[in-house]
Amino acid sequence: MKAAVCREFGKPLVIEDVQLAKTGPGEVRVKVAAVAICHSDITYAEGSWGGTLPAIYGHECAGVVEEVGDGVTTVKVGEHVVVTLIRSCGHCHGCSMGNPVTCTTQFPLDAKSPLTDKDGKSIVQSMRTGGFAEKVLVHESQCVAVPTNIPFSSASLLACGVITGFGAVTNTAKVPAGSHVAVIGTGGVGLNAIQGAHVSGARSVIAIDIADNKIEAAKGFGATHGINSKTENVADRVLEITDGRGADYVFVTVGVKSAFDSSYGMLGKGGSVVLVGMPASGVMSEIDPGTMAAYSQNILGSKMGSARIQVDIPNLVDLYGQGRVKLDELVTKTYPIEEINEAIDAVKRGEALRNVIVF
Repeated sequence: MKAAVCREFGKPLVIEDVQLAKTGPGEVRVKVAAVAICHSDITYAEGSWGGTLPAIYGHECAGVVEEVGDGVTTVKVGEHVVVTLIRSCGHCHGCSMGNPVTCTTQFPLDAKSPLTDKDGKSIVQSMRTGGFAEKVLVHESQCVAVPTNIPFSSASLLACGVITGFGAVTNTAKVPAGSHVAVIGTGGVGLNAIQGAHVSGARSVIAIDIADNKIEAAKGFGATHGINSKTENVADRVLEITDGRGADYVFVTVGVKSAFDSSYGMLGKGGSVVLVGMPASGVMSEIDPGTMAAYSQNILGSKMGSARIQVDIPNLVDLYGQGRVKLDELVTKTYPIEEINEAIDAVKRGEALRNVIVF
């Protein structure tokens, strides 16, 4: 099987002969048609979150079910599916409380990677997917069937970027209509937070970035205002836009310390900062707890948009079909697996919303 394996942190990914284990009970083998490149993949591959090598990264996948193990009931051979990193048992405390992204169950795939090199040595299945490969072996809870009329490149984005940004708004924060919303960062996740706020009926949706072209692009996804944090005083502009109230919700969709630090200053009374972006390990941000307590403000963490993929992905598919959520417009460029390094470099340079590897 052709795959992109990272053998050293910070080194280029290379194509190698990789072996995939047999399909076990409750597991699904998917022939990958498209896998998007997320900043999380890059952060892991560069060693910012540690980890063990060699590893195959990639976790925003779409493809065709090739084989199912005993007991699989949610998907069938031949179906088009989105493959996510959310592996859940359905009965632990987190799952029972309706938050499967916090599932604590250990699966056989967690204990032993299904990936090995041609000599039989283990390769880490990063982020429970290992999607930079022609095929993946995952638990059935990670898969959701989607219509065949959605392009694989667009469908792949539903696995992470879309559900993470959109879900942070609709699931984690549950933003009500009439709210003032600010979104820091207008990359793939940020644009989907903007889409979520727009669909939720926010009164204002403020896109904050350091690039004017990205701010302008955000208006095509539902932003009502844009602020360039390099050239404008963000807190003052947010107060101006919100009639002196401050934002009801501030979504930090980038893993940058300055973004976290600045978010609290633009928050109104009773407002919430929602932490979505993932910084490198060890990055810290300070708050003024007295002010937050006095103003009844909140800090919410949002992993994968608090998604319930069997509910959220079909809903997003319907919104896409109705023209209310954009997916195709998020795909900047597609690449073959052999050009994965070029695709990653373009993302690192800020030239892409989502670059997608297609097979």
